[in-house]
Amino acid sequence: MRSILRAAVAAMLIAASAAPASMFAEEPAKADAAKPDAAKTDLPPFPADATVKQVTHVAGKTLNYTATVGSLPVRDEKGKKIAEVVFTAYTLDGPRDPKRPVTFAFNGGPGAASVYLNLGAIGPKRVQFGAQGDSPSDPAVLVDNPGTWLDFTDMVFIDPVGTGFSRSLVDEAETKKNFFQVKEDIHYLSRIVFDWLVKNGRMASPKYVVGESYGGYRAPAIAYDLQSDLGVGPSGVIMVSPFLDAHMGVAEDFSPMPWVVNLPSMAAANYERQGKPLSPETMAEVEGYARGEFAVDLMKGRDPAAVARVVDHVTRYTGVDPALVRKMGGRVDTGTFLRELYRDTGKLASVYDSNVTAFDPYPWSQAQRANDPILATIIAPTTSAMVDFMTHTVGWKVEGRYNALSNAVNAAWEKDWYNKIESVSDLRQALAADSKMKVLIVHGYDDLSCPFFASRLIVDQIPQMGDPSRVKLQIYPGGHMFYSRPDSQSAFRRDVKALFGAS
Repeated sequence: MRSILRAAVAAMLIAASAAPASMFAEEPAKADAAKPDAAKTDLPPFPADATVKQVTHVAGKTLNYTATVGSLPVRDEKGKKIAEVVFTAYTLDGPRDPKRPVTFAFNGGPGAASVYLNLGAIGPKRVQFGAQGDSPSDPAVLVDNPGTWLDFTDMVFIDPVGTGFSRSLVDEAETKKNFFQVKEDIHYLSRIVFDWLVKNGRMASPKYVVGESYGGYRAPAIAYDLQSDLGVGPSGVIMVSPFLDAHMGVAEDFSPMPWVVNLPSMAAANYERQGKPLSPETMAEVEGYARGEFAVDLMKGRDPAAVARVVDHVTRYTGVDPALVRKMGGRVDTGTFLRELYRDTGKLASVYDSNVTAFDPYPWSQAQRANDPILATIIAPTTSAMVDFMTHTVGWKVEGRYNALSNAVNAAWEKDWYNKIESVSDLRQALAADSKMKVLIVHGYDDLSCPFFASRLIVDQIPQMGDPSRVKLQIYPGGHMFYSRPDSQSAFRRDVKALFGAS
């Protein structure tokens, strides 16, 4: 393992998915390099916002709502439109309640559209993906989502530039400068939130921000940017399987942290294979060991007694072959763990949920050459369902490709972004400034792309600022997309309702 950071990056880079064509047209030779190329200039305009009336059912209630698909412009400092960001909004029908919240949702990547939170976790409709047995060829049929938040908040799902149908209107260099850098990404997305609120007359509404994975990094950073720069005070932040601090995963050659944060998720996967229920009680022993004796023994380096103890515990907790654990000195990296678990069956485990598997097309290769078992199955159903919903159901007729996951965006992202990002400081600042703001961080036990124990250690270091219950960490059975499991999605919905104070 290079580090937990490398594991998270491997997952978030989405390099395992089928690579799309470049999002950038070839730049013709011309004197003014900043001028938009012909392909961008000739893009047909986006259609006007489109709406449709829909119905869904949740918790015994019938909800009538309006779904809207539309776009908002991004302008530079001179007022020139340089991009168009597409959103999907769901607003409950009936008299406007000034106390009704609105929640803004972001996925991650970088390079992911918001479709995963929308059609998987919290939107009014869902399509099945992300669980063992799901297939790319499964029917992309939308059904009522029992985990939706629509009964207690309106929702706006935002696709960053280069994802979904959102697009840049400037050349490649300007696109990278304005949209594919860590700070610039936060600033323009915060402005999109502000502009949507103004356009829809919702500045007085309670506001929440939710983000998944790299979107979990975005959520507190956007919340603080709104609060400190744009004059918008979010009432709460929800981080789903977040990647919060790159510094957690560096320097694995001498720091115990990369190994410490991974071990509990490896143990959770092993417990689940043994049929043990995943709960705080089940996980207490390995969590205590990871932050105590394990970390101390790792710091002792090659000390024979310490290595022997590490090997013994890691073998017991992970279920990996003892001979291999001894060979690796108890430092079992994520890639090895995922390949070795099911090697005798010719299958691979997913970094997103190590109990979700697929056949390995190259079982004798030294390194994994196959798509991640989950990533390989989510592109088709989410893309098909979302494009049909937007263009057919809602009637937002648009030309162009829809990018549920864009390798091109990720490849164009700021160099070494994965060594730079951390939004824990933004989270601390926002909490300190607003004693009423609430925070919920949620994970799946089996996730090795963004392990829950990293967030556990981070939260334990945040000083108590007022009510200790306003920053909560909840862990559910499942992986990165734990909401693909009905029981975990139900528990997630319950915990979010409590954060909102919804009955």
